[in-house]
Amino acid sequence: MAHSATSSDRQQHYSVPAPMPWPIMGSTSLFLMALGAVFVFNGMMGGWVSIGAGMLLLVYMMVRWFGEVISESEGGKYGRWEDVSFRWGMSFFIFSEVMFFAAFFGALFWARVYSVPDLATIESNALLWPGFDAHWPSAGPAFLEKFQTMGAWGLPALNTALLLTSGVTVTFAHWALIRNDRPKLLVWLGLTVLLGATFLGVQAYEYAHAYSELNLKLSTGVYGSTFFMLTGFHGFHVTLGAIMLTVIWFRCLKGHFKPDHHFAFEGVAWYWHFVDVVWLGLFIFVYWL
Repeated sequence: MAHSATSSDRQQHYSVPAPMPWPIMGSTSLFLMALGAVFVFNGMMGGWVSIGAGMLLLVYMMVRWFGEVISESEGGKYGRWEDVSFRWGMSFFIFSEVMFFAAFFGALFWARVYSVPDLATIESNALLWPGFDAHWPSAGPAFLEKFQTMGAWGLPALNTALLLTSGVTVTFAHWALIRNDRPKLLVWLGLTVLLGATFLGVQAYEYAHAYSELNLKLSTGVYGSTFFMLTGFHGFHVTLGAIMLTVIWFRCLKGHFKPDHHFAFEGVAWYWHFVDVVWLGLFIFVYWL
């Protein structure tokens, strides 16, 4: 006879959150940052005000929203059904991020394989852009300012090692949590945050080096724009991931999470592995090939 679930086997409620302003506030913050970036790209320095306002609003939203979810979780409102919902929600979120980066990788592919070679085959371009050379990396016609590319085996290789190592340390932290080994959990998770912060520091130094010594800028043709858009958005995602890992570290320090109930930790680990995979694609297709 099949086992019939009793009342003790079933969750008797599903926690539905009250209406909250955090999703629309997060959307507004992203819009402000995007709007400010458009103004900055067009030489209007006032755009930095919009970018700063968007960042402050995003941080405020994350602090408040994280705080509410943590309070609900620690208050016992979440059970098996909510856990399934969170897993599906995080899966769809990461899928949307995959599509986001796929658009930029697609733009890079199209520029390298089709756009630049096609421009060299159109005879009218000889009049408009004399000396145009259909090679990659390309900054456009020969009369535009020269630049140097960022070599793969310097700072980018170091950052690759840092980020891949951080993927290992966050996995060790997860295993420690499953074993309920809190000291090792804090050590491995702390190392992950430190590696992520070091990655961002190296990337900031790389950008300064590119601008000052290689003349590589966002305005340096299609190579410069795709380089900074891909690496810049990835750096933004690493920043958010590092913030989330820091929040999780403090929660672990306070004794949150159980070996059999810790999706918040898992969700952040999924996200961190996602940024690892994206960086591998960047290292291969932007820096190396």
